[in-house]
Amino acid sequence: MGQTINLKSADGFTFPAYVAEPSGKPRGGLLVLQEIFGVNSHIRSVADGYAADGYFVVAPATFHRAKAGVEMGYTEADMNAGFALKTAVEELPAPGVMPDIQAAIHHAAQGGKVGIVGYCWGGLLTWRSACALKGLSAAVPYYGGGMTTPEEAARQPGVPVMAHFGNKDHWIPLDTVEAFKKTHPGVIVHVYEANHGFNCDQRGSYNEAAAKLARERSLAFFAQHLG
Repeated sequence: MGQTINLKSADGFTFPAYVAEPSGKPRGGLLVLQEIFGVNSHIRSVADGYAADGYFVVAPATFHRAKAGVEMGYTEADMNAGFALKTAVEELPAPGVMPDIQAAIHHAAQGGKVGIVGYCWGGLLTWRSACALKGLSAAVPYYGGGMTTPEEAARQPGVPVMAHFGNKDHWIPLDTVEAFKKTHPGVIVHVYEANHGFNCDQRGSYNEAAAKLARERSLAFFAQHLG
């Protein structure tokens, strides 16, 4: 459904992004931020799904500053490689990958008001984007690894945020989710009977019921703030 294009960041860095367009006039623009496995077939299918719902979707390759052409599956080896790449990008000098996300926001804006959704590490980047970047109107992080730590929770979002977590997620302890909710009463927080990665139908932790409900809620949230 979509195609891969090149975008240019403010510092001149060129990186690929998967773009999926709706069949009719866009309801808005939407960024889809990858997990630690690259812009793989799952992330492309997520982008295609949001495009089918009417959004002009951009999924930037947020690993590109560390390694080009990353597209992995969900084996233990893939997990280890993904963690290493995430660490490499997180260790880049500030502002790191954020200018690339900003460039993707600018591109998505041709679809109208822009929202952002991200999964796993992409959920953390979605939270940071909601707090630091310009041109967004709504943000939906899914099980953003690290976003409930005191350092990340200290950030203040500039746009409405809806966050999805799983109560069986051993990467994000439930007590930190509760603390995050208290710190950010304005953020809509949903917790599901599910594990980390519950939205990904290529992972063993996939939970169809939770994924369906979270997506319905996300679509309603985007319709409210991007319409």
